[in-house]
Amino acid sequence: MDPHPLRNRSFRLLFLGRTLSMTGDAVIPAALTLAVQEATDSAGAIALVLACALIPKLLLLPLGGVVGDRFNARTVALTTDLVRCGTQLFVAVQLIGGEPHLGLLAAAEAVGGAAGAFAMPTVSPLVRGTVEDSGLLRANALMGVVSSSTRLGGPALAALLIATAGPGWAFVLDGISFAVSAALLAVITVKHVPMERSSVLTDLKEGWHEVRSRDWYWTSLIGHSCWNGAAAVLMTLGPGLAVHDLGGKWVWVWTLQTGAVGLLLGSLLAGRARPRRPVLVANMGLALYAVPLGLLAAHAPVPLTIGAYGVAQAGLGFLSPVWETAVISAIPPHTLARVTSYDWLLSLAAMPLGYALAPLAADAWGPEVPLTVAAFAVLVSCLGTVAVPGVRRLEHVQKEVYSH
Repeated sequence: MDPHPLRNRSFRLLFLGRTLSMTGDAVIPAALTLAVQEATDSAGAIALVLACALIPKLLLLPLGGVVGDRFNARTVALTTDLVRCGTQLFVAVQLIGGEPHLGLLAAAEAVGGAAGAFAMPTVSPLVRGTVEDSGLLRANALMGVVSSSTRLGGPALAALLIATAGPGWAFVLDGISFAVSAALLAVITVKHVPMERSSVLTDLKEGWHEVRSRDWYWTSLIGHSCWNGAAAVLMTLGPGLAVHDLGGKWVWVWTLQTGAVGLLLGSLLAGRARPRRPVLVANMGLALYAVPLGLLAAHAPVPLTIGAYGVAQAGLGFLSPVWETAVISAIPPHTLARVTSYDWLLSLAAMPLGYALAPLAADAWGPEVPLTVAAFAVLVSCLGTVAVPGVRRLEHVQKEVYSH
């Protein structure tokens, strides 16, 4: 039996740092929106701050991938952790010290979002550089379990901090978590495959070539992007349907909590399952998201809709580690950060589109129409990958990589 990834000191410290930083990050959405709401009593102000965090991330992600491949991922991640530590502590001072200034909050979130654009592409190279090939799936499953667990417990921790100390202390916790993560990164060793230096444009083109030259990759990304767009539709229209048609706000709360449990269970399953065609199986699991969308559009019984959402989120929890492992195994190490940056870019870009179009479509035709369209898009795009030769043959790709 292969040694457990946590027996490796570098991965163990990386895992600890990621656990702390993800726990800190999990409390921020509730704390940030509440703090801005209290300071301004304006939904527009909340949208402004959230946009300031997202837009720099979207614009800079491809460049972040180039930087992640040119330099050691450990150095890039450590630097971005320190930057995000500074921005979160700055926000904390604003909130704890008195009346926060909206412009300063927005600027801090913009800087943090920009740092995130450089941090996100380093995750796969960090795992690749600290774990042997045989332990990649288990290592990614562990990361998935932490991510799912923090999503499950983050809102409760945020509520506790906000109720007892105020939203500013949630940012103190997040800032400290980034500082500790940076300290742990400073003492680990991460293998780095150097790349030939060329222009930034050439580097970007090379990364994109790695994406489009693999039919299993770009076709799966279409499905993943549709899933994210559909998730945005559900997050936009679901609360209103729950409150007005399905029994109240607690229906939505229980839906989200059931989804978080499903996400965790799916991540745990991914660490034990060994499907012959990993991406094919994972994409089919992702297609399950069409079920709760369709049930919600049909005003199905509440327990059935909630249960379907939990199962669908388990599909997402299963996909994430399996997908990360397939990508890490099949993509040349010197292009890995650039390829994952395109992955993140497509995933994040679909969500604002869903947020923008869902309410417009619901106003014009009712919420049932955009929910049904989203369900159809997820079903067709994810199950459609079954017809792609590269998706069906991916087991052979992995065997070739592991044999080198």
